[in-house]
Order: sequence, then C-alpha cells, then structure tokens
Amino acid sequence: MKILTVVGARPQFVKAAAVSRVFSQRGIEEVLLHTGQHFDHNMSQVFFDEMQIPTPKYNLDIHGLTHGAMTGRMLEGIEGVIMQEKPNLVMVYGDTNSTFAGALAAKKLHTRVAHVEAGLRSFNMRMPEEINRILTDRISDWLFCPTENAVENLKLEGFDNIPAMVLNVGDVMQDAALFYSKISQQKSTIASAIELNQTFVLATIHRQENTDSIERLSQIIDGLNLLNKEMQVIVPLHPRTREYINKTSIAPEFTIIDPVGYFDMIELLKRCSLVITDSGGLQKEAFFFAKPCVTLRNETEWVELVENGFNILSGANSYNIYSMSSLMLEGEFEFDVDLYGNGKASEQIADALLNYA
Repeated sequence: MKILTVVGARPQFVKAAAVSRVFSQRGIEEVLLHTGQHFDHNMSQVFFDEMQIPTPKYNLDIHGLTHGAMTGRMLEGIEGVIMQEKPNLVMVYGDTNSTFAGALAAKKLHTRVAHVEAGLRSFNMRMPEEINRILTDRISDWLFCPTENAVENLKLEGFDNIPAMVLNVGDVMQDAALFYSKISQQKSTIASAIELNQTFVLATIHRQENTDSIERLSQIIDGLNLLNKEMQVIVPLHPRTREYINKTSIAPEFTIIDPVGYFDMIELLKRCSLVITDSGGLQKEAFFFAKPCVTLRNETEWVELVENGFNILSGANSYNIYSMSSLMLEGEFEFDVDLYGNGKASEQIADALLNYA
C-alpha cells in the first residue's frame, strides 16, 4: 500500500508524526507532501527535526496568499504529485486549506481519501475551518473520527446513506502526547531560554476571527494584561498575530516569546497552571496534560471538554477572559475520564486501511 499524506500546518505535523510511526511499523509506504502553509522555521521545519518525521518528499512552498489563491495553487501542486506518485489513497488531517485541497485534488483524480479528525463541527460557517472540514468529510472514503460526538454529527448529516466508512478511532493527538511526553524534558530547552515563574498561564492567539478583528484582538490583549497583573502570562506568538497586535492601541504587558517547537510546548503545558487559547488542538492538549482551559471563542468543536467542565468559552471579552480564568484557576478537576480513546488511534487507522483498502 502506498499513501500520500498531505500536511501544511503545525497541528498536522503532530498528528502525522503519530500515524507515520505506525505506518512504518506496519510496512505501509508513505509519501509526505508539505504544502508550505506554515513556512516559518519555528512553525514548520522544527517539528520535522524534533519529532523525527521523515523529510517531506515534496514541499510546494505555498503560503501568504488569500484563501482562494492558496487553495487553487495547492490543488494544482497536489494534483501533479498524485499523478506522479499514483498512491492507493491520499490522507489528510484536520481542517486547513491544505486539508481540503488534498482531498479535492485526490477525488478529482478518482483517488480515495482518508480524513483524520473527521466529523468535527463548530456550526459557525464564518470559520474557514468549518467550510474546509464539511467539504472534506463529504468527499472522503474513510472518516476517522476522534470522538463519538463527531460520529453523531456525521449521522445527522446523512452519512449513514453515503458510501463511506465512519469509524471512531480516538484522537491521534493523544497518541503523540503520550509518546513524546516521555522524552520532552530531555529535548526541550524552554526552561533555560526564558524565566518561568512557579505559577504561570500559557496563552496562544492565532485564529483569523480574533486576529483580523482589531476589536476582538484588543479585548483579548486587555484581558491577558489584566490577568498578567496577578500571574505571569506567557504567549508564544505567531508572526502574523504579532503584526496585528502592533496595529492595536493596547500594548501587551504579558511575556511574548517566539513560536516554540513541540517539545517546548509540552514542557510549557506540563508546567503551567492554565491554558488560554483559540486553538482547537491546544484545547485538547491542555486536557491531555491535565490543565484547565479558557477558549477565546464563542464555540468549540470539542464540546465534550466544555460539557465535562475542563474548558470554558470566554469569547473575546476582556472581563470574561479575566473572570473565567480566575474561576478555572480556583477549580478542582478530575482529568482521568476517557474522552479521546486510549492512545491507540494511529493503530486503528492503520488496521482499517490495511483491512479495507
């Protein structure tokens, strides 16, 4: 079996690392294609270096364009690679432009598609990610869901009557977290690179709905500034977000650092007391490392985290961010509930493909 795996953004590198390791163990030939969507060294190459993911055979180097231009160029590039490699199937991860372009290019060439992290829904059609995930799911042949909620979403959309295989395999990000957390302390340099207070908050901001709105971004900065007066707030900042922050009238008072690699992020997660983020992946990683989370959005795909009290939605309101962070810092949580499988998602994916391909 030959699989072409399409990746382009940090969370996809993490997911691919877990699955690629199992593919190698099972003798599955994998060709890796990097669209270039995340191109900065700290957002891209460092993950391949640290996590020992095979260097992509193809790098399309497509980034910094509008959604339409980016997706169009990716379609053209991925199509050429599919025609050259002739894989049995194309595997895509998550909900980025790279995800949808990979799935659409494959389907147009009558190549089967496997979507990892299928069935997630925010029910907010203003999110580019929501459009990407819905369209990718509809044209995929294997839909590997991370939760039972994701399976139920697909059933409600009529997938019982669509010729595709829907499986709840668990979350491949948990596979990666369990594997790499054992070696992160030896690989990470974050503790020596920056001064970490005994108690600190880890925050990230990158989602378009927050960065493209000066009003929302200003409210988030203000909320983090309020919290930082009582507790150190550390923000590994996406280069694009840094540019937007410079356009606001509110100066950050919290600690800004460059984007970090996966091992540094694991160590920050292990050591922090609270996570504040608009990232879907980091919401789950907070749970994997037993940390409460405040999400800077009005909705989340990971509804089970909210339902079980591990996550709370603050939106982009400075008072809500401050007050809900204080509430979560004071809370007591039992993180030993199984929400995302037992760390065997990658094995279940490989088994399904080998048995039914």
